[in-house]
Amino acid sequence: MGMAGLTVALMMIGVIISPCVNGDELSDHKEIEVERLLKRLNKPALISIKSDDGDIIDCVPIQNQLAFDHPLLKNHTIQMRPSFIPESTSTYTKDITNVTQVWNKNGRCPENTVSIRRIKKEDILRSKSIQNFGKKMMTPAPGILLYGSSSVHEDLTSDPSKGHEYATMNSKGKYFGTECVVNIWKPYVQGSREFSLAQTWLVSGVGLSRNTIEAGFQVHPAQYGDFNLRLFVYWTADGYQHTGCHNTDCPGFVQISKRVTVGGTYKTVSQYNGAQYAFRIVIWRDRGNGKKWWLKVGDEVVGYWPSSLFTSLGDGATRVSWGGEIVNDMIGGKHTATDMGSGHFAEEDNKKASYFRNLMIVSDTNVMREPKEVHPIVTNANCYNIKAGRSGTSWGIYFYHGGPGRNAKCP
Repeated sequence: MGMAGLTVALMMIGVIISPCVNGDELSDHKEIEVERLLKRLNKPALISIKSDDGDIIDCVPIQNQLAFDHPLLKNHTIQMRPSFIPESTSTYTKDITNVTQVWNKNGRCPENTVSIRRIKKEDILRSKSIQNFGKKMMTPAPGILLYGSSSVHEDLTSDPSKGHEYATMNSKGKYFGTECVVNIWKPYVQGSREFSLAQTWLVSGVGLSRNTIEAGFQVHPAQYGDFNLRLFVYWTADGYQHTGCHNTDCPGFVQISKRVTVGGTYKTVSQYNGAQYAFRIVIWRDRGNGKKWWLKVGDEVVGYWPSSLFTSLGDGATRVSWGGEIVNDMIGGKHTATDMGSGHFAEEDNKKASYFRNLMIVSDTNVMREPKEVHPIVTNANCYNIKAGRSGTSWGIYFYHGGPGRNAKCP
């Protein structure tokens, strides 16, 4: 082989080898990025508790939690209690549960700490990108969103092909909080890129100016790496573009509780035609200094969203929604068999279908009352539906919701 031929051969080898070397470099670079992010997200703990569900719960000094890395919260003064808690008018408590999260079995966090679910390397690697960790992501199928709380269903009611399907009740007005009692089930989720949830939304603004505060229960394998039922919160101040995230996956939500963890697992759930369990969720804007948005789950005040995180929500929400949402990934070209609620249609009623009851709003005078009007949004009634009613002060305004997904009428 002449020198010219040798030169060409070496150049060709270089072309072949270079992408491999660059690929390794990119892989190493990503590894470094992930480790840096983990170090930034997981704050040093006084003690850590290994949960039977595989989670590690870090007991982090309350003043050191991730929330205060937010540039708007650098000089934030922590508020340990709200100035008031709206009083419920519900008289029915038979189904209300005080069951604890799974990790509580193995320990308790000390005073002046908060219980934070530790973020693992695998959690970050499941995200589309490091930059999008904790935020909405796209599945490989174009137009199908991954995160349940990353979109508000009013925009999607005419286009369920986007992947999100809903069965919700909704009320428009000027609201400063909401209350509901959520029936707790562990829905079957077919695909690892799908989810099923039951939650409440407080919404204001439109498009890229949309603000939301959200809380509920979800089975979300892409978020957590398992099919456990978990408490979650979510927020955004720009229509799910750059701000906000799930739980404490980014700075923002300030946790107060050392007993209840956002992202924590529950094992005690309702059984078909058997024992029923429910949690009361209350979100409200404090009338005191700072006008923070507080979250209470059951008997526990969990934490708050500082008002400085938001733009339009400072003037109150313009819509409240309650209900279920799933993502349909069309596995094998068929509608998903993912459950919403109990996996049974609304008309099966008590102990068989999942429900929301005692739908309430907080008025501009800080009074808890029933909304004057509510209306359903159901994107695909052959797959998931709603049956609403009213029952005095026991259940108040309520509705059953859910379904099995794929069936003869939902192929």
